[in-house]
Amino acid sequence: MVTASARGIGRACALALADAGADVILGLRSRESGADVAQQIEGMGRRVLRVQMDVSRTAEIRSAVDEAVSHFGRIDILVNNAGIGVPAPAEEVREEDFDNTLAVNLKGTFFTAQAVGRVMIRQKGGRIINISSQAGFVALPTESVYCMTKAAVSHLTRCLALEWAEHNIIVNAVAPTFIETDGTKKWLDDPKFRASVKARIPLGRIGTVDEVAQPVVFLAAGASSLVTGATLMIDGGWTIQ
Repeated sequence: MVTASARGIGRACALALADAGADVILGLRSRESGADVAQQIEGMGRRVLRVQMDVSRTAEIRSAVDEAVSHFGRIDILVNNAGIGVPAPAEEVREEDFDNTLAVNLKGTFFTAQAVGRVMIRQKGGRIINISSQAGFVALPTESVYCMTKAAVSHLTRCLALEWAEHNIIVNAVAPTFIETDGTKKWLDDPKFRASVKARIPLGRIGTVDEVAQPVVFLAAGASSLVTGATLMIDGGWTIQ
């Protein structure tokens, strides 16, 4: 199951997991979206299910997970990808934007993990990969609320990993830097902003969605069977400075 899988990092994760041999549940804010992703997955010979899943609505989370289990019988991997952020100087953050960001990034991540975690406890195992961000480890101007939520996602990852280890549920996170997506395009298309970002990344370039998706596949696979509670930095070296 991959949340927010119609585009960007979520789409790349869904396709990479299918390419690695997984059947995929596409968690979508609108079930009608993601048709092209589903078609590509089917073209790989894998099964796919699109479910209505606005993660800010707990009823939709529960319904989507129930539908997925009814369809496939189990959920072995969860990629908790859904996330939003509304940049604003801290003194200008609106309560509505604060609440919406927490509803998706924190409440949605937790209750999606909870619903799938219950399934995995019954199965006696599973993998959860949360999408955190380098923003959870460094301060970024105008991103105080987003940074706060992503720091919380990484700590939640540790908490769930510890609590669910006895059930053979492995929980990790990845923390990308700026990635080329539709969501970042309006900022990265600004040459001055792009140059300032690249100057902070020792490897000297913006990341691609595949450079996030492949580490997610690693964390979902047997090769990472003794890794839990970790947040893997995918930041080109930004946070080592």
